[in-house]
Amino acid sequence: MLIEGDTGTWEMVIGLEVHAQVISEAKLFSGASTAFGAAPNSQVSLVDAAMPGMLPVLNRVCVEQAIRTGLGLKAHINHFSVFERKNYFYPDLPAGYQISQYAHPIVGEGTILLDLEDGEVREVGIERLHLEQDAGKSLHDQDPYKTYVDLNRAGVALMEIVSKPDLRSPAEAGAYLRKLRSILRYLGTCDGNMDEGSMRCDVNLSVRRPGDPLGTRTETKNVNSIRFVQQAIEIEARRQVEVLESGGTVVQETRLFDHRSGETRSMRSKEEAHDYRYFPDPDLLPLELDPAWVAEIKAALPELPDAKKRRFMEDFGLSAYDAQVLVAEQANAAFFEAVLQGPKGRRDPKTVANWVTGAYFGALNASGVGLAEAPVDAEKLGGLLDLIADDTISGRIAKDVFEEMWQTGRPAGEIVEAKGLKQITDTGEIEAIVDKIVADNPDQAAQVAEGNQKVVGWFVGQVMKATQGKANPGVVNKLLKGKLGG
Repeated sequence: MLIEGDTGTWEMVIGLEVHAQVISEAKLFSGASTAFGAAPNSQVSLVDAAMPGMLPVLNRVCVEQAIRTGLGLKAHINHFSVFERKNYFYPDLPAGYQISQYAHPIVGEGTILLDLEDGEVREVGIERLHLEQDAGKSLHDQDPYKTYVDLNRAGVALMEIVSKPDLRSPAEAGAYLRKLRSILRYLGTCDGNMDEGSMRCDVNLSVRRPGDPLGTRTETKNVNSIRFVQQAIEIEARRQVEVLESGGTVVQETRLFDHRSGETRSMRSKEEAHDYRYFPDPDLLPLELDPAWVAEIKAALPELPDAKKRRFMEDFGLSAYDAQVLVAEQANAAFFEAVLQGPKGRRDPKTVANWVTGAYFGALNASGVGLAEAPVDAEKLGGLLDLIADDTISGRIAKDVFEEMWQTGRPAGEIVEAKGLKQITDTGEIEAIVDKIVADNPDQAAQVAEGNQKVVGWFVGQVMKATQGKANPGVVNKLLKGKLGG
């Protein structure tokens, strides 16, 4: 995305650092629980609180989750990695340092494919993924004069996933985060719930004239929704352009995004790596991975979104757009395939996709429920589609039936039978209705005879109205064409 300033065109250069909380019952270096929503300071071990003499013990599950994520990102797995101490002081960091990885991360370079709205597919590089422990949380809204500290989150395992500066617009950043979250959820390594803080994003951004070297970047910290990330990028990029065009200099610093005021503001000057005084943690040996274990994890990976999208297009003939919508969430893709498999064989994939991505997803959104709580399951939706396929009901009637299914949870066949909604397919019965309508409307019939084909649609509407939408549309059109000569 290019920005038109007063002095010409500018280009955004964006890289994202995503902190993804590892799905694990215990923390990275202690056995304390990671459950969300517990009372403050109720899930804190002596290790998390940095009590003297307490030693960290590495959680194997967290390591496995990092490897699985790296493999899912088509990244290089480093069989040798090192945990280091990142030294800084903050009230919610009890030890005065964070155990992280710097020089030797567990995962190296990888790639993510972005599915953009215009149908373009772009590749974005992954620089690295490393494991680290989260800090606690400072609470500033509990008392007008005091700050409280909750250490429940202290020590929780995070994967910091760093992209290369390959993104060029807020839309691309949004597509990147949605795709990354989708991959993490498929893998079962992070739930991606940004509203709970289990996936947070730091935005690194600079602007430059197209083709020029990289400009000075700022880092906007801890943005907790995709929409806010896109807003922060737009606002910070325009701020930098205004600074440069007014003759100023962009300062390398850490900034915060305030969505209420719609601005970014300075938090602190940007620290360089040496300011953290990294050094290998003396309490933890280097992490050396068994190649056979890595191969075993790779063999157990699920079918990921890109592969599933490709299969849906090749096996079911779906468009790239329909396939992408369906595979974005693993549960949605599974639901589609469940509806696809009927008792008499595979249903028409395009029809199933249209209903799932249209009426069904629309009803989910309007009701604010998930698939597990939906009143219409895959079997019931499939039953409705079978009634359309065998001409028991028309597509028009099916929409009304679906609405009642959603409201009551009753099967389609039961509703159709109780309300007498079966489609009229008897040619003789429909022909009698067509004859009467044609005879009652000679002026419109004459217009068709004179070549005005649009009036045929009017006649179809009249027949459907007379039959309360129950006449077979195909039969209606065929009879009208014969009667009117259209």
